[in-house]
Amino acid sequence: MPFTLVNDCDPGRPPEVDASTRARLWFYTQVAALGVLTVALGKICGLISVPWKAVLGAASLVFLFFVSWYASFGFVRRWNCILMRNHDVTEQPMVLERTARLMLQEAVSYIERNKHGPFLLFVSLLHVHIPLVTTKQFLGKSQHGLYGDNVEEMDWLVGEILQAIEENGLKNTTFAYFTSDHGGHLEARDERGQLGGWNGIFRGGKGMGGWEGGIRVPGIFRWPGVLPAGRVIHEPTSLMDVFPTVVELGGGHVPQDRVIDGRSLVPLLQGTAEHSAHEFLFHYCGKYLHAARWHEKDSGRLWKVHYMTPRFHPKGAGACHGQGVCPCSGDGVTQHSPPLLFDLSRDPSETRPLSPGSEPRYHAVLARVHEALEQHRRTLSPVPPQFSLGNIVWKPWLQPCCGTFPLCACTQDGDPNEA
Repeated sequence: MPFTLVNDCDPGRPPEVDASTRARLWFYTQVAALGVLTVALGKICGLISVPWKAVLGAASLVFLFFVSWYASFGFVRRWNCILMRNHDVTEQPMVLERTARLMLQEAVSYIERNKHGPFLLFVSLLHVHIPLVTTKQFLGKSQHGLYGDNVEEMDWLVGEILQAIEENGLKNTTFAYFTSDHGGHLEARDERGQLGGWNGIFRGGKGMGGWEGGIRVPGIFRWPGVLPAGRVIHEPTSLMDVFPTVVELGGGHVPQDRVIDGRSLVPLLQGTAEHSAHEFLFHYCGKYLHAARWHEKDSGRLWKVHYMTPRFHPKGAGACHGQGVCPCSGDGVTQHSPPLLFDLSRDPSETRPLSPGSEPRYHAVLARVHEALEQHRRTLSPVPPQFSLGNIVWKPWLQPCCGTFPLCACTQDGDPNEA
C-alpha cells in the first residue's frame, strides 16, 4: 500500500486528508459560484449591464477552480487507497475489509516460496491505525471497544505469520522482531470515545516530537535457541537499528561512506553488550529537533532534554484535541530557554522538570547534551524538502492506475471492475 491508511479509504467515514483545507476550498467555490449566479440573475432582470461573455468567462473560471482542487481532494480514495504488487496496481480502490487477509496470504506465500534460503520479510500491518477496520470475526471480541477488537485481530495476524514460520520448519533459524512506529494517537476520537490507544504512564502520544508517550514503544524479539526467552532489556534503542541489525544477520557490512545513525541490536540481544550502542538519541518532529536523550552509562541515568514541546489544547489536556496531530513548529509549540530537563530513570512520566536547585549536575548535563547535539548537527546535509507543494500536488501523469485513466478501477486480480 503506497499511501497511508486514513478515514478517506473507508467510504462510510468522514474525510480526513486536509479536511479543513477541503472545507475552505468548497466554501470559496460556493461563494464564487453564488457571485456568478447573482451577476447572471442581475443581467437577466436588467439590473446590471455586463456582457454575457464576461459572465460565462467567470463561470468557467469558477468551474476550473473547482475541478483543480476536487481532482485531488474529491477522489482521495480512488487515487490513493490502492494496493500494488511491485509496480502493478492490483486493487483500486482497495476494499479495506479484506486487505488484512490479502496481506496475510502474501506473507505466508512468501515464506513458503523462500523457505529453502535466507529471506527478509517486512510486514507493515494496517492495524491498529484509524479507521480501525476490523473483520466481523473480531468485532465485539474485546472489552476495550473497536480499538481493542482491532488489536485482537492484529494479534491473530501476527500469530498466523509465526505459525507459518513454524510449519515450514524455520522456527529456530528465523529472527522475528515486532514493534510499532509510534505510541498511541491521543487525538483520534469519535462519538464513542478514544480510538487511538493508550500510552500508560508516559506523557504525550503520536506526532508529539519528544514526549515519551509518542516515541517509547515495545520491541519484542524471538529467535529460539539463540535469544533466551523471557529476558527483559531496559535499554533505549531505535527503529533506525533495524537496518544495521539485518545487515549483520545477513553477514554484510553497513556502508562506510555516509553517516549511519542505527546500531546493530545483535550484541545487546545476545548479551555480549551490556548497554545500548546509543549514548545519545535525537527526537524530531518533522524537520524540527524537539528533544534529545543521554544515556549516561557510568551512572545508568537517562537524561531527557526538551528544546520545544507542543502546546496542548484545551489548556490542561494531554493532547492537541481538535487537530489531527500536534504541530511541529510555529505558534503550536513552546520554545524552552533554558530547555526542560528530566531524569527518565527516576521520572519516566516526565512530570518533574529538574532545576539547578533540585539537580546539582543540571548545568553539566545540559552542556554535555548540547555538545552532542552540535556534533550531531554537523553530520546533517541539506536536502530538498520531500513535502514541498511541488512534490505533493496531484500530477495526473504520475497517477498509478489500472484500467483506463481517469476511470481507474480493478479488483484484487487486476481485472477492471465497473462497480
